[in-house]
Amino acid sequence: MELLTPQIISEVTGGKYVGDEADRERIIRGAVRDDREVAPGNLFVCIPGARVDGHSFANRAFESGAACCLAQQEIPDAKGPYVIVESTLESIQAIGRYYRSLFSIPIIGISGSVGKTTTKEMTAAVLESKYNVLKTPENLNNELGVSLTLLSLDETHDAAVVEMGISDFGEMSRLADMVKPDICILTKIGYSHLETLGDLKGVLKAKSEVFSYMRPGSTAILNGDDDLLNGYDPGMRKITFGSEPHNDYCAKEIQTISTNNVKFDIISQSGRIETTISSYGSHLVMAALAAAAAGHSLGLTNEEIANGLSSYVPIDGRAKVTDTGHIVLIDDCYNANPNSMMSALTSLSPLPYRRVAILGDMLDLGDLSEQLHHGIGVFAAECGVDLLLCSGIKAAFIYEGYLSAGGSEAQYHPEKSDLIAAISNTIEKGDAVLVKASHGMNFDELLPLLSGM
Repeated sequence: MELLTPQIISEVTGGKYVGDEADRERIIRGAVRDDREVAPGNLFVCIPGARVDGHSFANRAFESGAACCLAQQEIPDAKGPYVIVESTLESIQAIGRYYRSLFSIPIIGISGSVGKTTTKEMTAAVLESKYNVLKTPENLNNELGVSLTLLSLDETHDAAVVEMGISDFGEMSRLADMVKPDICILTKIGYSHLETLGDLKGVLKAKSEVFSYMRPGSTAILNGDDDLLNGYDPGMRKITFGSEPHNDYCAKEIQTISTNNVKFDIISQSGRIETTISSYGSHLVMAALAAAAAGHSLGLTNEEIANGLSSYVPIDGRAKVTDTGHIVLIDDCYNANPNSMMSALTSLSPLPYRRVAILGDMLDLGDLSEQLHHGIGVFAAECGVDLLLCSGIKAAFIYEGYLSAGGSEAQYHPEKSDLIAAISNTIEKGDAVLVKASHGMNFDELLPLLSGM
């Protein structure tokens, strides 16, 4: 296959090549934005930021083996070739779009308001039972992250699973124009980024931009329990998944064996797949259904799908369960919206311990924020949460909602420092403790204290 070179990058971006003529045809493999992650042959992308300017680290990248830099200003005393463009962010997208066009392997795009990363990990685990799969690292699902993921493709990959996250109209179009997925999974249309998207119909409109960039013969795998998605026509083959029997893929005999095992059967036209996932949470079932649908679409057998699902391992911050010897700690604090909060509380509900929920603000919910936070408090009470600890401006409404619905014990702490102090005095040996809030609340700062208990 044709590889990237500084010359090709200058042609694709319309940028100006700077460097020795002999270096125009250097082979470039992969791209990074952090000079500490440079591997020999990488393209180093100089991203200017409010606090750190990537241009300052260009020569360190060359010293680590970077083959070329992508820059939007001159690099003084450059130790290697670089291409100057007007915008490195826009140009890396152009490069990603071009590079993806060199591959004919199937690419699965994953989006939705909740469960994207879990579904990405689950789908990759299924496909890896048969194929060599590239997947989005962690949750690098924005325009830069998707570009860098695509540039990690090489001739050894048989398939790719790419997570696509958005917060405004038009973003999905830019992502999908790069990814051009052959299969797209939409996990749910939920209450996220309402400050920019308005309402659920706005969320659907923004997410569904992806379908305009999919080739004829592509497949949409949609959550059929979601009313908006169930009734949506993507203009291509549509497969639905969910808990309701009308879906093409549904789950039966769901059993939460422990905090480390969920057992259920996947039912589809391809038969019954007995499934055991060594992890925690009701959200795993929906992710597994979507992954199974993608697996069948790419020719996997029931046995291969079952083997892939059994190999799934959760990543940090995504309902990761740890027995500290004192408590059962459920780290689900990477991000939060009303749908993921409800899913986390549902998963906490059946556990045979004193159930403690440490909850913080859900951000970017617009005019519905107070109402939605109040509703989470009500839901926590209905799920039988025994102790609720809240912190954050909007979390006050979670606290109020919990008490209004008859919740048994609750504390509200406007400041996180007060919450930290309260944790030491209120958490007891044998508790199951859920930690969840939007990423901007930095609730991961609570984990060392809880882990050390």
